[in-house]
Amino acid sequence: MIKAILIFNNHGKPRLTKFYQYYAEDIQQGIVRETFLLVSRRDENVCNFLDGGNLIGGAEFKLIYRHYATLFFVFCVDSAESELGILDLIQVFVETLDKCFENVCELDLIFHVDKVQSLLAELVMGGLALETNMAEILLRFDEQEKLEKQEVGLASAPSRAVSAVKELNIQQRIKEIKLPDLPSIGSLKF
Repeated sequence: MIKAILIFNNHGKPRLTKFYQYYAEDIQQGIVRETFLLVSRRDENVCNFLDGGNLIGGAEFKLIYRHYATLFFVFCVDSAESELGILDLIQVFVETLDKCFENVCELDLIFHVDKVQSLLAELVMGGLALETNMAEILLRFDEQEKLEKQEVGLASAPSRAVSAVKELNIQQRIKEIKLPDLPSIGSLKF
């Protein structure tokens, strides 16, 4: 099971953190720092698997990572997960981001965090890999984008309704209504 997904830059600044197991916020920050120190000190020519840090659970957990340009993509998993399967999952995630943002960079993760979270939710939910087919993930992402655009159109509906009511000029129309002359109350018989 995936315990956490961490993306940070070469300086250790987290760009995305997603924990699938509860940790207090100060522990989460410690996990990010410790994971960065463990991963960033490794040579480029060594394998991409290592035992988890003390805060994430020690040797019971593994850190599986890939380093692309200025970003580290790290998945913290338990010992039941396949290292090669998780490496493939990281590759699918990065390629999907690349397709969505046309050559993804660190700024895309900063300014489009909602889209990145949405893509990640299509890939992993509750610590389990849901989908690894990039075409299927992109299809679901595009469907979500269309729904959001429709919602933007619906969000402007109240303002369109207000302007339509203003165009009706109801006050003037009320004044223009001609009511018949009513008899006075004194002339009515009860």
